[in-house]
Amino acid sequence: MVRISNSAYLAMLTMGVGLLTYSATPAVATSSSSGAAATEPLKIEVMHRPSTCLIKSQKGDKLSMHYDGTLLEGTPFDSSRKRGQPFEFTLGKGQVIAGWDQGLTEMCPQEKRRLTIPSSLAYGDRGAGGVIPPKATLVFEVELLAIKNRKPGKDEL
Repeated sequence: MVRISNSAYLAMLTMGVGLLTYSATPAVATSSSSGAAATEPLKIEVMHRPSTCLIKSQKGDKLSMHYDGTLLEGTPFDSSRKRGQPFEFTLGKGQVIAGWDQGLTEMCPQEKRRLTIPSSLAYGDRGAGGVIPPKATLVFEVELLAIKNRKPGKDEL
């Protein structure tokens, strides 16, 4: 496991390089072995969906999440669970990597997903803070704990 100190993490946040604060550009075309252009897809796997879902996440919602982040080969780089503190942000506002803004929409509270995010929707050629290498595909196990700014309305029941 790659470990970073709290002071290093805070320094990365201050510099705008925090693990979940950089908004990457949309997926980019790459060349396949046949020479045809291909787009790296975001992969979303629903691991658990609650039996009742009265409200789903949408752009502009303030979400409270737990997550575990690893590189594609399995090396952990960050975990809100291990810190014991949920991560909160506003969906669709570029406060997190593009793969999160795209992969966490239409999610029910208590739902769990696995997001496999290509580098084009994460940190791209830059990497992040010496912890995430350039061009890294990231895997996040995420759980939506709550949608903080909205309650189920009549049209959502």
